[in-house]
Amino acid sequence: MSQEIELKLSLPAKALAALRRHALVAGAQKLGNAATLDNTYYDTADLALKARKVAVRTRRQGRVWLQTVKCAAQSTGGLSQRPEWEQPFSGAFDFSAVDDPAAARLLARHEAALVPVFTTRFRRETRLYCPAPGVEILLMIDQGEILAGERSTPICELELELQAGRATDLLELACTLSHSLPLVPSDLSKAERGYRLFLDQPLKPVRSEPSSLTPQMNLVDAFRELAYSALRQWQANAAGAAVCNAPEFIHQLRVALRRLRSLLRLFGPALPPGFVEEWNEHLRDTANRFGEARDLDVLYEELLAPVVPDGLADGEGLPRLLAVAREARDKARVDAACNLDAADQGRLMLALSLALHRLPSNNLIGAADLTTFARLQLGRLRKKARRRFEASASLIPTRLHALRIALKQLRYGIEFFAPLFPARQVARYQEALARAQNTLGFLTDVDVARGRLENWADDDEALRAAAAFIAGWHAPRYARLRRRTLQEVKPLLWGRTPWRT
Repeated sequence: MSQEIELKLSLPAKALAALRRHALVAGAQKLGNAATLDNTYYDTADLALKARKVAVRTRRQGRVWLQTVKCAAQSTGGLSQRPEWEQPFSGAFDFSAVDDPAAARLLARHEAALVPVFTTRFRRETRLYCPAPGVEILLMIDQGEILAGERSTPICELELELQAGRATDLLELACTLSHSLPLVPSDLSKAERGYRLFLDQPLKPVRSEPSSLTPQMNLVDAFRELAYSALRQWQANAAGAAVCNAPEFIHQLRVALRRLRSLLRLFGPALPPGFVEEWNEHLRDTANRFGEARDLDVLYEELLAPVVPDGLADGEGLPRLLAVAREARDKARVDAACNLDAADQGRLMLALSLALHRLPSNNLIGAADLTTFARLQLGRLRKKARRRFEASASLIPTRLHALRIALKQLRYGIEFFAPLFPARQVARYQEALARAQNTLGFLTDVDVARGRLENWADDDEALRAAAAFIAGWHAPRYARLRRRTLQEVKPLLWGRTPWRT
């Protein structure tokens, strides 16, 4: 068994010429001529191998046939490490070399039922890059397609495979190349893309992963683990937003960036000087590119679309105001798509991945107890929320919004540290936090919407009447929630908590 360590980077076909001309690529040793690779992936009719994240592939290159078995591993920022077994293929499968017990049993059980599922065919150019003694990296440029029945999807990517050296050597090379090339890290292998094509599964918005912390982790490892998780969410939703205009991709992308910023603040005491400030600025600026699109989606879908005139709104003011809102929302979506610059996003993702790999630790950080640290930081977030609560007694909208932000940071904190505390108490506390945050979110959305609608209406009497009708339509719920919101929040900030039971 060998361990394949690679970094997969996608790029548009029009950028291939620039990639080949890049000094680092052009100067790398060329390993033979470009070759066409024909690959067939096998599974059972009910995709038993896919369910266990095992891939079986045969590859023909000229007259040479190879059989490959791979077990999937988690990929972050395009960087993956997975076990691989490769050997000559003579027309019949031979899994005797697979020394992973679970994979060997799975293959033995289903060997007779394996059938072709999809194929890939691409042209590969291979070069060897050796920037320093002890560092060897294969640069493989692949261009072709994945085929599953009548469906197909293109392949255009650069794979960096580590032959000797460290994983950071791959990331350093990728970061250097990304300064002048539109490279985007990709966590989807050709096999995963093939299965998606076979099953006709479109990309879907990706929500945050459950925390996988353990009490034995040191602070830097815990931060890195959580940051990788948020990076995967960011990357997956950026990829989805690039091919689909569903607003949830942008929303979940912004959630990932917010979670990363919360992590930076939460683990600041364990991070190098300047790290928090630098990355908070990068992530904030990136998130701000998409804020208008998300705000207008919420305004239209949650506050305007549900309004039912019931004969109480006369004239053409309400339809006109809705049309203005739709136009503003659609323009914001177009602007967000333009701001979703693949090269810029890819560059930042790669830089963050490298920065996470390089994070130093020390004896003090290594000796710190993660659960104790979590209690201290959650207590700090709760005290901050208490101060915001006390400032909100007047129910001034801006202060309620500040309270909502403090509760959101507390909710992210308890989500990050959830595995360290009793699961049932954590779940109840999270549910209560989410309810309070949603209540405050509705109040903020209505306050913001009122200002936007008034600006759109300006001096147009019909539009002003429509704006007033919409505000009035939401007024009963707004008044009810506004009266009870602080009562809903107070027990969360002064009652028992999962980390202090």
